[in-house]
Amino acid sequence: MPYRAPVRDLAFSLTAVAGIEDVAATGAYPDYDADLMNAVLEAADQFSQEVLAPLNRPGDLAGATYANGSVTAAPGFADAYRQFAEGGWTGLTASAEAGGQALPKALELAAYETIQSANMAFALCPMLSLAAIEALEQVGTEHQKATYLPKLVSGEWTGAMVLTEPGAGSDLGALTATATPNGDGTYALNGQKIFITWGDHDATDNIVHLVLARLPDAPAGPKGISLFLASKFEVKADGSLGGRNDFRPVGLEHKLGIHASPTCVMSYEGARAELVGQPNQGLAHMFVMMNNARLAVGVQGVGVAEGAYQHALAYALERRQGRSIWTGEANAPIIDHPDIRRTLAVMKAKIEAARAICFATGVAADLAQHAASEEERKAWKGREDLFVPIAKAWGTDVGCDVASDGVQIHGGMGFIEETGAAQYYRDARITPIYEGTNGIQAMDLVGRKLSQDGGASAKAVIAEMKVTLKDLGGLYSGKPVERFANAIDAVEDATLWLLDAKADAARGADVLAAADAYLRLLGDVVGGWMMAKGALAAKKRLDAGDGDPAWLRGKMDLYEVYAANILGHASSRLAAVGQGGDLLSRISREALGAA
Repeated sequence: MPYRAPVRDLAFSLTAVAGIEDVAATGAYPDYDADLMNAVLEAADQFSQEVLAPLNRPGDLAGATYANGSVTAAPGFADAYRQFAEGGWTGLTASAEAGGQALPKALELAAYETIQSANMAFALCPMLSLAAIEALEQVGTEHQKATYLPKLVSGEWTGAMVLTEPGAGSDLGALTATATPNGDGTYALNGQKIFITWGDHDATDNIVHLVLARLPDAPAGPKGISLFLASKFEVKADGSLGGRNDFRPVGLEHKLGIHASPTCVMSYEGARAELVGQPNQGLAHMFVMMNNARLAVGVQGVGVAEGAYQHALAYALERRQGRSIWTGEANAPIIDHPDIRRTLAVMKAKIEAARAICFATGVAADLAQHAASEEERKAWKGREDLFVPIAKAWGTDVGCDVASDGVQIHGGMGFIEETGAAQYYRDARITPIYEGTNGIQAMDLVGRKLSQDGGASAKAVIAEMKVTLKDLGGLYSGKPVERFANAIDAVEDATLWLLDAKADAARGADVLAAADAYLRLLGDVVGGWMMAKGALAAKKRLDAGDGDPAWLRGKMDLYEVYAANILGHASSRLAAVGQGGDLLSRISREALGAA
């Protein structure tokens, strides 16, 4: 079965679960309505099916190539990118002033999920352009906005995030790249950067690099980092391109997956650059890009999971082996084996939960800008900040889990490259690593996001989940309700425990030791909340005769699958949160096998 975007699921998640209509109600997006939403999703489906999905496997086999200081995209990718740009896909949420369509963030996330599912390696290119666009819109000068934004928004040029160095990965405070004033308001960049996604390619005429580097008088550590813009080619006053700038790729990384996405080693040798934002505020400015990219990577996890799921479902319908326990048919499709059907159901439920978390984060981001009052905007900003690390980490863990289950459903054939199942698994594995590892997301959640408002955002989510729990009692009885109730209690206990621990400076190890378990617990339970909201909305539509009854009943059944298989683990997650840092401190290097 070739990839096909789950348009009904996407629309349902946006409207019935994430609450995109609350964004529309602000009046900030006068061109948005349900018809436009459906048109965007249908168009994204068509482009993903017809243009991107056919390039996915060939791109993995051929990969991007490097020769003589330049990178060539995998066969067909440059033409596909030109079609992507002509379709206006880069400018969905960009401002109208920059040539964008000024649509809600959550709709962009839904459209890009289809791109990620169809061809994750391709999707990385425009995904980074979106981050660059947001950074320039927020902190760029008027000249930079006028010069670079229209070309980035149109997709004529692409953007790249240039952070990592051989000696400075997650610890950006250790970076050593320098920016020396040229005396004319520009700077000379020097240094080497690694892991630069789509840092060079032949799909566009120009590439805009946003680079972290140090000024000569910068203080040590993260407080001494500034953000610079370096264009691959000089942009003349009339907007035409001039000479080549002094930075180049010196090689491509050989990777486990995403082979068609060029991951470059870049060398800057006096490259001409402009300061973006304020001196020594580069890390703060870069986090504008990082937050955008982290949410996009969460959607990437959902997208690769959806692709892997569809691949596994098609195989389960086609592969015949054994007797059906339900129909008695001999040599039955393996979807009629209970364990295969259970696995597929859990995969589907996880995808829907992760999708809704990501879309709800997009809704929160829009309402943080456009809600009616300052108090509401502040509350929604707190929700966005709380949800971003969950969307990124929990969503990408789902991507890896579902892709792994997809290989398992294929059995031995899943381990054979020709079936294509392995590619989803290989591609998915990077997502918990880049844009801040999932361990860093957990540290960010408990270290900053949880307590930045005294825990108010987390407590508000818990309160809303309790309201949904009451409504759920009118739909189910017994375990489906009890499991959600117990899971909410576990999140509340863990949240209060962490807030108490954070108030005691001596318990820093306890907080960090609990970080991963807390993020997983919160992701599990917020995902359950999203599934419960979906089940309630499905029942309401079913009662009104609005929609396909079998499909709506499926939403209700998937909540029960999720409750049994995911929410049932809440107590063990809570136990891990409360384990504390003392045990880890007792586990010596020798105990771990280090000499």
